[in-house]
Amino acid sequence: MNHSEQLATQAIADTARDDASASGHFHLIGGGIASLAAAAFLIRDADVPGCNITIFEALDKPGGSLDGAGSPQEGYVARGGRMLESKYLCTYDLFDSIPTLDGRSSVTKEIFDWNSTIRTSSKARLVRNGRREDAPPYELAEKHLLTLGRLSIEPEALLGDSRISDHFEPDFFATNFWVMWCTTFAFQPWHSAVEFRRYLLRFAHMTPGFNQLHGIMRTVYNQYDSMVRPLRKWLDEHGVRFRANTRVVDLRHDEGGELNRVAGIVCEHENRRVEIPVAEADKVIVTLGSMTAGSSLGGTNRAAVFDHDDSSGAWALWKTIAAGRAEFGRPSVFADHADESRWLSFTATLHDPTLFRLVRDLTGNVPGEGGLITFPQSNWLASIVLPHQPHFIGQPKDVEVFWGYGLFVERPGNFVGKPMAECTGREIMTELLGHLHIQTEAARILDDAICIPCLMPFITSQFLRRRPGDRPQVVPEGWANLAFVGQFCELPNDVVFTVEYSVRSAQTAVYTLLGLDRSAPPVYKGQHDPRVVYGAVSALHNPALRNR
Repeated sequence: MNHSEQLATQAIADTARDDASASGHFHLIGGGIASLAAAAFLIRDADVPGCNITIFEALDKPGGSLDGAGSPQEGYVARGGRMLESKYLCTYDLFDSIPTLDGRSSVTKEIFDWNSTIRTSSKARLVRNGRREDAPPYELAEKHLLTLGRLSIEPEALLGDSRISDHFEPDFFATNFWVMWCTTFAFQPWHSAVEFRRYLLRFAHMTPGFNQLHGIMRTVYNQYDSMVRPLRKWLDEHGVRFRANTRVVDLRHDEGGELNRVAGIVCEHENRRVEIPVAEADKVIVTLGSMTAGSSLGGTNRAAVFDHDDSSGAWALWKTIAAGRAEFGRPSVFADHADESRWLSFTATLHDPTLFRLVRDLTGNVPGEGGLITFPQSNWLASIVLPHQPHFIGQPKDVEVFWGYGLFVERPGNFVGKPMAECTGREIMTELLGHLHIQTEAARILDDAICIPCLMPFITSQFLRRRPGDRPQVVPEGWANLAFVGQFCELPNDVVFTVEYSVRSAQTAVYTLLGLDRSAPPVYKGQHDPRVVYGAVSALHNPALRNR
């Protein structure tokens, strides 16, 4: 190691270890919500000084998949937003301790207060032929209901790595129930039947109002501004160290003791590879994988390009440390099937109110009230959301922002005749206006809109078919100072692709690693509540919801 490399190593090590106490230092790899939550639980529940916590992030800011950025001139971008609902007990436990940016309340209180004011109640969950469908019927036949019932009670072990499509006949995937289900949660027919089953049970309490999105909760602004920024501010105030633009590429192991331990963290910073020593009392918490790795942004006049290079290094790190270690899971199950996990989202910035006015008149919902609007006739199976405005802190009053996505990005559009993955933002807007049957005002809207597409190769990789052991335990067996968090560790009963899963994994990691006499709030199991079961069964069997 030359002198400059020694200085770089020492600089990172000093940041990571200054003021460390006898309880050791905590190295958190990845700057997404799981790591941020773990840092908060360490401070709040384990009395760890913030200066003893370092978060390593390959990008230039934390937040991971809960991102949001942009300007009125260049256009705003949010790659996506996770659905919230009232039973996210770990999430609300965490954010009950985090003040809002203005300090007026906790983030949790702000969310609940906001959703008591603006309740999600869609009057146009589906739009066909330019017409809204209020409370669309589920269209489930008796055979579909029997299969749903069987999946709900069949143990996961019997489902194995089967697909959803292995359990249903093709006509199930043409029902309104499936169209609403798959677009709300982003499921594909080839995804894991086990994950589908978990969702059926986890959200059973929402079944009666599912066709109007009752119970779905939103933040005041996008989730980066409403959740990540307040949490980051709180962590900064407690002295947590952030190492941005630092990509962790490997962990060095010490296998000489009764339990294995991580002894060093190998990372790349400013084009130098350095190793951070991990002391005996230190702990390492790693976020595995990334649903937004390899994301590629296009523009109004430029299509997004499929990006084979994961600049975050999240998948490469998992593959490296898992090689020859079954207890670290099997990352290739999730990382090597982008054709089954990718789709495209887009964010549109408007300076002209015409589109919002027309959509409001069509749906009967004001922005922020209606939630997801899906176009079942779309070859892309496209959906949009018009959130309450402003959607970004600092967004001018005369600017409006909405978000959308499509599940079938390889199919040609109904109006532009090109696969969604190859479309510019303007072409995506053209397709959308076609499904909305907007003609007279189309040119005016297109000339005004800034539409930024985002192609994400791994966005539903956590839904891919898997077997036991493909996702590792939060604290792998045989390891003294290592834990895994995020969407790709195993948490029984809970559902991936949610903020709740990441926060629960962080809470579990902290309490288990430190041997604290406490546990994360239990997963809500509405399927054990007779009232929930009755409501779900009644809704699914309701002839008005089953047939047109």
